[in-house]
Amino acid sequence: MSSHTGIQSDAAPQTPNAAAPRSEASRRGFAERLLIGAPAAAAIRAGRGRSTPLPIAEARGPAASRRRDALFRRALAAADASAVLAALALTIDLSAQPLRFTWVLPLTLPLVLLGAKVSGLYDRDASVLRKTTLDEMPRLVQLATLYALLAWLSGRVVLGGTLARRDGLMLWLLLALLLVLTRATARALALRLAPAERCLFIGDRASGDAVASKLVHHCGVRAEVVARVDLAQAAPWSADATSPRKLAEIRNLAQSLDVHRAIVAPRSADAGEMLDLVRTLKAVGLRVSVLPRLLEVVGSAVEFDDLHGVTLMGLRRFELTRSSALAKRALDVLGAALGLLAVAPLMALIAVAIKLDSRGPVFFRQLRVGQHGERFEMLKFRTMVPDAEALKESLRDRNEAQDGLFKIADDPRITRVGRILRKSALDELPQLFNVLRGEMSLVGPRPLVTDEDERVEGWHRRRLELTPGMTGHWQILGPARVPLREMVAIDYLYVANWSLWTDVKIMLRTVPHVIGRKGL
Repeated sequence: MSSHTGIQSDAAPQTPNAAAPRSEASRRGFAERLLIGAPAAAAIRAGRGRSTPLPIAEARGPAASRRRDALFRRALAAADASAVLAALALTIDLSAQPLRFTWVLPLTLPLVLLGAKVSGLYDRDASVLRKTTLDEMPRLVQLATLYALLAWLSGRVVLGGTLARRDGLMLWLLLALLLVLTRATARALALRLAPAERCLFIGDRASGDAVASKLVHHCGVRAEVVARVDLAQAAPWSADATSPRKLAEIRNLAQSLDVHRAIVAPRSADAGEMLDLVRTLKAVGLRVSVLPRLLEVVGSAVEFDDLHGVTLMGLRRFELTRSSALAKRALDVLGAALGLLAVAPLMALIAVAIKLDSRGPVFFRQLRVGQHGERFEMLKFRTMVPDAEALKESLRDRNEAQDGLFKIADDPRITRVGRILRKSALDELPQLFNVLRGEMSLVGPRPLVTDEDERVEGWHRRRLELTPGMTGHWQILGPARVPLREMVAIDYLYVANWSLWTDVKIMLRTVPHVIGRKGL
């Protein structure tokens, strides 16, 4: 428990810098110079007693935060420059034209860095806890398109020869791919080198526990909640938000706990008080993240509508339009057909291995609940002994999953071949047949068994508006670690926020998750 009333410390704070005792006037003068600068402090002293409020400047924040932000920006800039040089080198090497590096070429690198800066590709990481590359991929493709177009138009000046259409297309593809790969690598290195981001959580205990659990063992995140305070106890911070003395008190608290970021979980309280709280926290130099309750219902797929100075949020319709449903189905059919052609020899070998390992059928069929509540038989390669369902009740006391799900890490019912198939997720390959038949999708809500589906109630049942998927957000998070109630809420928001790009991102994140439990 911190010496500051109401602050619960989750980790041992680092030792604050020692300071000699000051008089009240000295502390007030020091706080004024620290928070609003020496010129403004002098103005305050000259105009004591005046009622005119002075502007409060936002402090720079802890040195650790500034170093972390600078590390990410420089790593990403180096990654972008390396991607451009590598893409050009490969294009020159693979081209049939007599291309070469010229002295003008290094002068084009600042254009790439400037384009990335204008697109906000160097500033996003300072505002978010989870640093991810896939979310910015559309902007990286735009950047690659612009650079490839400029290189094609000025080929003789930059590359000493004419850039053919084939070479321009190759440069574009290589640059888009390398920008993603080098940025993902740079972020991974920066996360290892940067200190963990220390967070102060302001809100109720349940929300604090949920946020703290999400900061642990998740890719792209290196942060920890080191202290908590209830919203009621933080109310005085917003009540006197423009007082230099109050700002100095909050800043001293943040320094004593060595806090870099504040995470605020607002209740349905006065919006003005919440805005004052956020402004106060930013004024003392803290990064601020807000956990909005509205997005638990509408998700992030909103359109901001500027109505002549009044900002409205336009919410998307819940179900897919005909064109969106057609695009999703086309992606499913194309992906499943190509996938089956690619893995057909592997599936044949797996079938032989299953028959040689144990008696019973090759495929395991299980009744699942599909779109609009329709039942279907989901296919998997059999990974358990034939009487696995009959043994389920006798093993229920070893269940490691939560809230109605059934998962055992070392399930004795699993066969030798089945253990390999489950570890590599190859047992789910037959679900490609379910996708072709329209019973499943490549990406979608988790297909629940009937007894799990009966636990889903209310608005969360609208998760069945979309076809269940082979993978989804639940797969990346780990189905055994996510309670059923949270899983169906995630599925609901997936349906509410669906886009084709979301499906592509989930499929790309599923591959490294299955291979090495890593993420992009």
